Amino acid sequence: MSRLPVLNDSGQAVYKFGDVSRETLDRLQIYVDLVLKWQPAQNLIAPSTIPDIWNRHIADSLQTCWSFPEARTWVDIGSGGGFPGIVTAILLADKQDAHVHLIESNQRKAAFLRTALRETGATGTVHPGRIESVAKEWKHGAVDAVSARALASLDQLFRLSEPFTTTGAKAVFHKGQDFQREVDEASDAWNFDLVKKESLVDPMSRMLLFSNISARPR
Repeated sequence: MSRLPVLNDSGQAVYKFGDVSRETLDRLQIYVDLVLKWQPAQNLIAPSTIPDIWNRHIADSLQTCWSFPEARTWVDIGSGGGFPGIVTAILLADKQDAHVHLIESNQRKAAFLRTALRETGATGTVHPGRIESVAKEWKHGAVDAVSARALASLDQLFRLSEPFTTTGAKAVFHKGQDFQREVDEASDAWNFDLVKKESLVDPMSRMLLFSNISARPR
């Protein structure tokens, strides 16, 4: 097993957040290299975060899969550059029954996601299109968990993921320091069970783990 490398403020590699296999680490490195290669044309991540990509994006995204370690079929909505969807697919690459579906409306980013899956050897499918349209026409079986990162308000995330959560899927959403306000606002329209986990990357942020999600009667 290999420790996940993360660069500190001095640009030196430090190791934290748990062990990953050498194969997983190699796949993550391939993915990072691809992000940096495509970044000038695609703007996959905020330019200011490039020097801290392992910490701000890779390590942060690893928490998604770790939130529901038993989940095998994932839907990542608004996948963008693949955080956390591609990272989840890489973590599950050795699980024969695992599959990650990535929904992304931007065709160029969808092309990047397909390249990332192919080059890393991770198992997944890219669905190019609007989340609402892809979800409405879903014909790919049951889903265990839904993920999203830096996409929309919590209320909107519940609406976008409703086709999957109504059939039993759980959901994990990254939220910043204003997470409690979003939870309170969403609770006006939604019922849910919630577990809050402090982010391993940013102590002010939370991984919000939802189950038993349902819309309140309107």
